[in-house]
Amino acid sequence: MKSFIIAVLVAAFFFVALIFGARNEQVVSISYFVAQGQFRLPVVLAFVFLSGFIVSWVFAMYHIAGLKFSIRRLKKQLAASTDLNATKISANGTAVIENAAKEVDA
Repeated sequence: MKSFIIAVLVAAFFFVALIFGARNEQVVSISYFVAQGQFRLPVVLAFVFLSGFIVSWVFAMYHIAGLKFSIRRLKKQLAASTDLNATKISANGTAVIENAAKEVDA
């Protein structure tokens, strides 16, 4: 739900930028490394906004994927540690609980 609200807000900002650009029908000159072009201001605003959003989204997804991978790896380590603790039983039948921090590599 949170991501849906954020997507709606981003879309709203995009449309506000388009409206702003539509009210300003100026032609701007953009110089490339080897060429030069003249574009309307709304097209330039939309392109810059959309390209910035896509670049930010790619970096965020990379960071989130790394965090999810770390969480999955730590859950596997915790499950392995829990299984080791559950199999260790003392002579009188009670489970021996050891410090999980010693068994899980940091």
